[in-house]
Amino acid sequence: MRLALEEAEKAYGLQEVPVGAVVVGADGLLLAGAHNMPISSNDPTAHAEIVAIRRACRRLDNYRLVGTVMYVTLEPCAMCVGAMLHARVNRLVFGARDPRSGSAGTVLDLTGVDRFNHRIEVNAGLMEQECADILHRFFKARRGAKLAKSVF
Repeated sequence: MRLALEEAEKAYGLQEVPVGAVVVGADGLLLAGAHNMPISSNDPTAHAEIVAIRRACRRLDNYRLVGTVMYVTLEPCAMCVGAMLHARVNRLVFGARDPRSGSAGTVLDLTGVDRFNHRIEVNAGLMEQECADILHRFFKARRGAKLAKSVF
């Protein structure tokens, strides 16, 4: 999760919502890391999880990530859980819950739908405070910047 937080810091520096993700192989080795980049890439699908999945698949030269673990600083949205299901990610470990669009148990849970042909084991709350803190810091700074602009 520390590597995912490092990725989130990169997103913060780029003024992207600070979410980071890493994919670890079945052997425990890092396959890929990524951070949010939808604004800088003009791509609404460029969430940290999607970018990390794409990079890991290229590294393995396979569209399946069987036996892998995805670590992400914020609970994934429906799009990202869907990508993990299609890639056959084995386990998801996330830090902070997302009360607006969390799709691994908070708003809804797509990770264990019986009718899907794959399920993802979920571990929530790893380094939860650190993961939440970077998001709070980011949005507090954004609100402050908006207030400063509105004064003039």
